[in-house]
Amino acid sequence: MSEKDSKDIKVERNPKINIQEADPSLPPSEPKPAATVLLVRTIEEAVEVFMIQRSFKTNFGGAWVFPGGKLDEYDLKDDINNYCRGLTDEVASQLLGVKSGGLNYWIACIRECFEECGVLLAYRSSGEVFGSSDESEKEILKEYRDKLNKGEPVLLELCQKLDLQLAVDRLAYISHWVTPKSEAKRYSTHFFIALFPEGQIAKHDGSEGVKSIWIKPEDALAQGEKGEFPIIFPTIKNLESIRGFTDTETLLKNKVEDQNNILTVEPKIFMQDGKMVLLMPGDEGYDDH
Repeated sequence: MSEKDSKDIKVERNPKINIQEADPSLPPSEPKPAATVLLVRTIEEAVEVFMIQRSFKTNFGGAWVFPGGKLDEYDLKDDINNYCRGLTDEVASQLLGVKSGGLNYWIACIRECFEECGVLLAYRSSGEVFGSSDESEKEILKEYRDKLNKGEPVLLELCQKLDLQLAVDRLAYISHWVTPKSEAKRYSTHFFIALFPEGQIAKHDGSEGVKSIWIKPEDALAQGEKGEFPIIFPTIKNLESIRGFTDTETLLKNKVEDQNNILTVEPKIFMQDGKMVLLMPGDEGYDDH
């Protein structure tokens, strides 16, 4: 992003979003690893993305976001790696630029997606993409989603019970954002994109997520600009990265091809002459703050 681009960014706190600012007298908190997924589908020659509005009681409350959250210790267990299909930890780690443990982000992404909107990215033992379920299977899915939302580490158990493999190869890595030091709760979030599996239903959990919607990226951005659809800066930039596509096949092909070119983005926000300023990597003065 050029200096001109950064000057054009509106940097102001949205009163409709609950952002917890850091205490300037304390050192910045360490970013916690997190993963988020953009679920997309094609409707009438247009791409739609699934978004959830967070409860105002939570951090970023009131904002419309993609399903996701921080990594749990159980996402790091080696046992669950044996239930991942199509991607090894070595390849995943290379994509993220880490020595090992990269696959944990794909696993966390799938778990968080299932917890927050009930969509399970997986394969059946036949190799078929996990889609629609009979009533018995729906009851099992509801039971395990509830357990996961209570913090119980049962994703591996669910895979074993339904004889599933996690569809990590259906997630393409698209961006990496680190929360500015000016905020109290910070995350190092890897964003992914995945095709919504036919036969499933995406719906918010009613706890952390209070509303949900399928929306065109262009509409989300336009409504956000009007103040009618509260979204934070990383969400805006990820929406911008998927607008203009008319089908998911072209969109996903584009993102898969670009996975090796992802740069880490950590905006810097500070007060200058009574105004809030945002600088992005590459902007003049970025390294001075």
